[in-house]
Amino acid sequence: MVSQLLYGEHFKVLEQRATWSRIRIAYDTCEGWIDNNQFLIISENDYSAFESEKPVFSADVVELITDRNQNLIPVPLGSVLNFVSFLQHAHDGKKISGEVNKENILNTAFLYLNAPHLWGGKTPFGIDASGFTQMVYKLNGYKIPRNAADQARQGESLSFIEESEPGDLAFFDDKEGVINHVGVMMNDNYIIHAYGKVRIDRIDHSGIYNADLRRHTHKLRVIKKII
Repeated sequence: MVSQLLYGEHFKVLEQRATWSRIRIAYDTCEGWIDNNQFLIISENDYSAFESEKPVFSADVVELITDRNQNLIPVPLGSVLNFVSFLQHAHDGKKISGEVNKENILNTAFLYLNAPHLWGGKTPFGIDASGFTQMVYKLNGYKIPRNAADQARQGESLSFIEESEPGDLAFFDDKEGVINHVGVMMNDNYIIHAYGKVRIDRIDHSGIYNADLRRHTHKLRVIKKII
């Protein structure tokens, strides 16, 4: 699994086969295959109309949407609500839209605390490192790419940890120098990131120090100020 589609996200079908279709997600251009039973075809005009709208997201860890037959559909944090009326569904939970102050980044990040790690995941029920940072920024109105290496190409590089602010992103690389991990900086040399689960660890100039394992688990490459 390379990523996930949440309720209400739209995409283009690039190739359609008997049971699977290759798609490109509108939000971040991520491509992959999806079961044909899991989506609804809409017109190009409807697609364009939704593209022009400011996205509205669900703001609770999990909410219930009622479909036209009064069935309840559970949807996770960050689901897109712009399609609710179009689908003749109903939603009366919390919503969030537009850019929010940087100070709110950590409040959003804490909603995912202890979520289990899931490669390609984007929800509080399973999420990976770059999915975590993308969703946290997305819910605060800021668009960043899906994978860590692409995220690291954005923003301003900082020379020292002491220059960072809560909400900045720290990136980590492997032995070959490939960026393969990312987390959200906190105050006092702490970081929140997805490793086994979404957790809080210490960070120093060498990287992330995991107190449970009593060793560094990730080598620091760069800290970026995205917003």
